[in-house]
Amino acid sequence: MAEDGAVTLYNSIAITDAKTSPFSLKAGLTQILRGGAIVEVTNAEHAKIAEQAGACSLIVSDPSQQGISRMPDPSLIKEIKRVVSIPIMVRARVGHFVEAQILEAIGVDYIDESEAIALADEDNFINKHNFRCPFVCGCENLGEALSRVREGAAMIRIQGDLSGSGNVAKTVKNVRAVMGQIRILNNMDEDEVFAFSKTIRAPYDLVAQTKQMGRLPVVQFAAGGIVTPADAALMMQLGCDGVFLESEIFNCSDPYKRVRGIIQAVRHYNDPHVLVETSSGLGDSNANLNLSEDRIEQFAHESA
Repeated sequence: MAEDGAVTLYNSIAITDAKTSPFSLKAGLTQILRGGAIVEVTNAEHAKIAEQAGACSLIVSDPSQQGISRMPDPSLIKEIKRVVSIPIMVRARVGHFVEAQILEAIGVDYIDESEAIALADEDNFINKHNFRCPFVCGCENLGEALSRVREGAAMIRIQGDLSGSGNVAKTVKNVRAVMGQIRILNNMDEDEVFAFSKTIRAPYDLVAQTKQMGRLPVVQFAAGGIVTPADAALMMQLGCDGVFLESEIFNCSDPYKRVRGIIQAVRHYNDPHVLVETSSGLGDSNANLNLSEDRIEQFAHESA
């Protein structure tokens, strides 16, 4: 049975005709998110606040799950789709192509194959070329980023700590790692690119394309610990195209003001006068976004 170009061949893990969904089209759909902030929401009320504050997209998560975290309940996704008009992104577990099939059937705009929730397959990622929907994938270095692009990711999320700690240090470290590897690549002779691609375990053609473009061949956002306008502007000045904001951003007295301030910082990241304005008056908004003593001790051990 085929409908709207979809071919139901679940036994071969192919549910769409790749010829009708070229990668360039999916990459183009992620380009519209450049220069924006993607906000994680857990209910319709937060979704409305994020949309009013100027979010370019929403990523839906389910806070009620206990134990292993999975794809959100489809009813929650549908409820949020009804109340907002901006694109919706939803997480699926790494390697869980059936969750991705469900999300595509619901009609989400983007699928995030995310390590922020439990892994369904420890060895294999989803073959994203088999889907009409653009995929977002995470990375901590250039090799991971280009490997995910080869699998069909149309957008890369350079990620740090995704536990909601409010600590941006790991995100900065990984963004600098990716950008630093790209700068090293840009200064290489053509003959050195072959060896470099083997070193970082990435496809040679994508490494060569990255060298030619001077950046990743797809949109690159930063995620993890970004809770202030200054954090967001830092990511943009380091070379990212946008940021992800975690749902903890709503744990303050005036979430609209904070989200709006961060979005303005993303749009005007090189204007210190705007950054002063967006960072002012947040007051107790920072109170619930600090690390606990246990989390501080954990970060101390990780950096040791």
